[in-house]
Amino acid sequence: QQVSAALREGRVTPTELCQRCLARIKSTAFLNAYITVTGEAALRQAEEAEERHRRGQPLGVLDGIPIAVKDNFNTAGIETTCASNMLKGYISPYNATVVQKLLDQGAVLLGKTNLDEFAMGSGSTDGIFGPVRNPWSYSRQYKEKSGAKSGSEHEESDWVITGGSSGGSAAAVSAFTCFAALGSDTGGSTRNPAAHCGVVGLKPTYGLISRHGLIPLVNSMDVPGILTRCVDDAAVVLGSLAGHDPKDSTTVQDIFQPFELPNLTDVSKLSIGIPKEYCAPGLSSEIQAVWSKAADLFKDAGAKVVEVSLPHTPYSIVCYHVLCAAEVASNMARFDGLEYGHRSDVNKSTESMYAATRREGFNDVVRGRILSGNYFLLKQNYEDYFVKAQKVRRLIADDFVKVFGSGVDILLTPTTLSDAVPYTEFIKEDNRTRSAQDDILTQAANMAGLPAVNVPAALSGRGLPIGLQFIGRSFQEKQLLTVAKWFEKQVKFPMIQLEEMKRGDHGVLQHQKSASFS
Repeated sequence: QQVSAALREGRVTPTELCQRCLARIKSTAFLNAYITVTGEAALRQAEEAEERHRRGQPLGVLDGIPIAVKDNFNTAGIETTCASNMLKGYISPYNATVVQKLLDQGAVLLGKTNLDEFAMGSGSTDGIFGPVRNPWSYSRQYKEKSGAKSGSEHEESDWVITGGSSGGSAAAVSAFTCFAALGSDTGGSTRNPAAHCGVVGLKPTYGLISRHGLIPLVNSMDVPGILTRCVDDAAVVLGSLAGHDPKDSTTVQDIFQPFELPNLTDVSKLSIGIPKEYCAPGLSSEIQAVWSKAADLFKDAGAKVVEVSLPHTPYSIVCYHVLCAAEVASNMARFDGLEYGHRSDVNKSTESMYAATRREGFNDVVRGRILSGNYFLLKQNYEDYFVKAQKVRRLIADDFVKVFGSGVDILLTPTTLSDAVPYTEFIKEDNRTRSAQDDILTQAANMAGLPAVNVPAALSGRGLPIGLQFIGRSFQEKQLLTVAKWFEKQVKFPMIQLEEMKRGDHGVLQHQKSASFS
């Protein structure tokens, strides 16, 4: 039973749905997925949606559907922190375009989700509000493999990360607290946590969705991302968000036509590319096996599966980090203690106030990237680092152009090198090292501006999700998601089995799990 249809037919009301999700947020608070929960405002929005449904005049498919938003999108009247002391207490006077579009469609905003500070990280462990816990850490599938019992010391110490930096949004969707969530994706920050949390994570083509109101990390790569429990839902949310925005000059002028995904029955005309360079150092044998099985699945169904080469891929992660640090240094300059955000009490001079504000407001990760970026942008280094990295970026983008020009329709790759690791293991390495490892399979799509989607494919030997990534041609989201939907139907990824659900709203949410609200 699909939620939107249930709302239209009166089998459940938006208020009931909102109350159930808020109760679910409360019962899963230990996951630390949310920074801010807007319960009262959400119930008001749900009541308004209920009145529209009662009159038979819903605003659209999303009217009355509970959603969550990553805490680096501006929301009018609601605190926007970027999980940083620099913006703690900051309340934006306006909504990001994507947030406004969701509200205009009648979506019910439940709250703002947790992340790495200023979205710099791949574990959702480096924000001031603490790390996000992966709901799969508390699943029956993981417990049976790890031998942990509910409430045991082992369970408490062995929980796994969500990935990042949109880990709060991925956990929120995975734990059934909402039906869709917004993330941001600069080098894989939507797809990485989607893979670890067993949900769908879509990074649209650069320029298809407005970045206005998304607090920038890397302007030339940032894209609002979409997290849902099935591919159809991602297509519905995309249809509500895509299109030109006069407030964002990088959005395309062409009118976007929302689409329904067809049920693909014949894949014989498809050409699926398997990039050999994505068999990267550190790729686990389990992920490799799932990737290989997925290729065989397409081949057995009649699709043409070909090995392809993206020769500049080995240079992409270094190139990405140079460009990322350079743009971060530029973007973080706005946080000076004068206009908004944290301001230090040090007042010996303007310069000392600047320095103290940034020392107090930013964590070591953010300060480290600012220092690196400013080093790359120094006059004597500019040509050797920044300009050279831009040239390599063009070569990386050209690799994709050549492959798609050769007749390949979709690229199939792993999303991550392994399944989610325990938090205690993850923090043994620093943020920079982890990001270099975790972004290696995802950041090239950002540098080329291409659409990419993570689809849950299987469970690992530890009972944790493994995701695969599909990369498509620019602005060919319909083809990309159609193929992703076909794959999703073939693999029948299992639903997360959370024991906590049996205490309360299991019956309510069971039918909503994968479920489509379209």
